[in-house]
Amino acid sequence: MSEANFWNNQERAQAVVEERKSLNSMLVPLDDVLKSSDDLAAMIEMSGEDESFAAEVPGEISRLETELEKLKLKALLNGRHDAAGAILSINARDGGTDANDWAEMLLRMYTQWAQKNGYSIELLERQDSEQAGISHAAVAVRGPMAYGYLKGETGMHRLVRISPFNAEGKRQTSFAAIDVSPELPDSVEVEIDPDDVREDVFRASGAGGQHVNKTSSAIRLTHLPTNIVVQCQSERSQHKNRATAWKMLRSRIARAEEEKREAADAAKYQQQAKVGFGSQIRNYFLHPDQRVKDARTKYQQGNFHNVLDGDIQGFLDAVLRWRAGQPVDDDGE
Repeated sequence: MSEANFWNNQERAQAVVEERKSLNSMLVPLDDVLKSSDDLAAMIEMSGEDESFAAEVPGEISRLETELEKLKLKALLNGRHDAAGAILSINARDGGTDANDWAEMLLRMYTQWAQKNGYSIELLERQDSEQAGISHAAVAVRGPMAYGYLKGETGMHRLVRISPFNAEGKRQTSFAAIDVSPELPDSVEVEIDPDDVREDVFRASGAGGQHVNKTSSAIRLTHLPTNIVVQCQSERSQHKNRATAWKMLRSRIARAEEEKREAADAAKYQQQAKVGFGSQIRNYFLHPDQRVKDARTKYQQGNFHNVLDGDIQGFLDAVLRWRAGQPVDDDGE
């Protein structure tokens, strides 16, 4: 990074910066724990001569155990693309206007989580619903182990609440599907035969101004062998939309290949929740009581609004432990 021409290639430079952040997120805490371990040994040795040192030993042991548990959890982020950024897509499903509103609530939740944990987030695609909320959105979350933490969010998220869009105040169940793929740099090869990809150009819909709606700037790519479909219409430039759509397609293809490799792991295969109606991975309740519970790990939190404000790290950590076959406890609320 100290080389004179380091920033001449902005994309390559940024990739190196992100790689350094990712490495430091593991090495710095590990180095601190090793140094603290040496300090603890010295503290224990001196406690025989000075009672003030002896009084500090239990607290220091407890602190080190906590830090060590955090490192053990990070060690579970050892997948092929876990260190990469993440492309997270949100799609409203069953539930009408409530589902569109729910999809936008989830978009805010992930945005808040990213900002609170030092990740950068970029909106790649957003399709607003006519009445409220969104029908679809895609964001890129960048930072250390972003994909490793978020990949467990893939699946159906179910909300139960009294609908604000129902004049009779009836309880409404809404669904939104989350899909997470690794954001890969161009240096990582993903084999895609251009002949296998159908490109459709169409006019962008929804808000965006007259220019967006009058020109065919939106791009849809369909990978015929896998039937994976991605689209982008957030930019006025067809060229930019095409570039973003190809990035999203590479991401989805890479994740599909990763899942094929992981399928050999019997434990993971048995635990993997299917994406679809009735197979939700997490339930969010606002009525009759307030709680959020993961259907796979059984981890739950009692403060619904905290979760929607981005307090989801407990769920992410629980999924990592669950995949590794470790016990999972709720937050005690």
